[in-house]
Amino acid sequence: MKLSIITVNLNNKDGLQKTIDSVVSQTFKDYEWIVIDGGSTDGSRELIEQYADHFAYWVSEPDKGVYNAMNKGIRVAKGEYLQFLNSGDWLVDETALERCFSHGFTADIAFGDQYFVHPEGKRHKSSFPKLLTFKFLFQSSLGHSASFIKRELFQIEQYDESFKIVSDWAFFVKMMLDDRKFVNINETVTCYDLSGISSTNIELRTQERNFVIERFVPDAIAGDYWKMEEMEKLLNEYHVRKVLEYGGKNKFYHKLITVFFMFVGLVDKIFFFRKD
Repeated sequence: MKLSIITVNLNNKDGLQKTIDSVVSQTFKDYEWIVIDGGSTDGSRELIEQYADHFAYWVSEPDKGVYNAMNKGIRVAKGEYLQFLNSGDWLVDETALERCFSHGFTADIAFGDQYFVHPEGKRHKSSFPKLLTFKFLFQSSLGHSASFIKRELFQIEQYDESFKIVSDWAFFVKMMLDDRKFVNINETVTCYDLSGISSTNIELRTQERNFVIERFVPDAIAGDYWKMEEMEKLLNEYHVRKVLEYGGKNKFYHKLITVFFMFVGLVDKIFFFRKD
């Protein structure tokens, strides 16, 4: 079996219906579907029972959080690759999985693009680099629902349930540090619902990310990350002279770049009414 789709749900019946509709319409059929419900009381369980014939496994019982629920799904999955398509998220069209697996990838983690869907209905596309780098992963992340992860990786390590938001990102970081192979399949895979906790609780997400970096990332790499963060902060504040201290160019170059950024900042203030 090529794929195990794992769907986690808690009191999101309407979102779960969208997810179900997108999966049952897929032209690709070499998958099993696992649904882990956290003991919902909004009618989700009844909806799951209605579609039970489509699931290889489902359960509705209290859990200890989203990553605990995902780990439950991992433990019963049998597919070569795992995809986490949680309630409220959906595949972009009925050929999404067929297009993805037509690439015949063998990498440890294959990833595609996704749409971010805002609560008011607007959406924007999130694309990822052809060659994944630490810089990109530190600043952003892969689309979790648009990624296909070899099941054997989870035999080494499952999701860290001590995190509320970033355990999937931490997993990707650890796999990159372990020199696992990532590949971009250049397909738009899913639509991701931005109303979840990982989209709204920015402060907690930042705290958890920083903890992961301090705990798992080698100091030499982490040092570059913190330096990059400081440089971007300085650029955002138009402290160009301080940014240039990171470089080794001559004084004329420094002056030229300083004048340029001062000009950009002035134009920004005039035409976009920027307030300091």
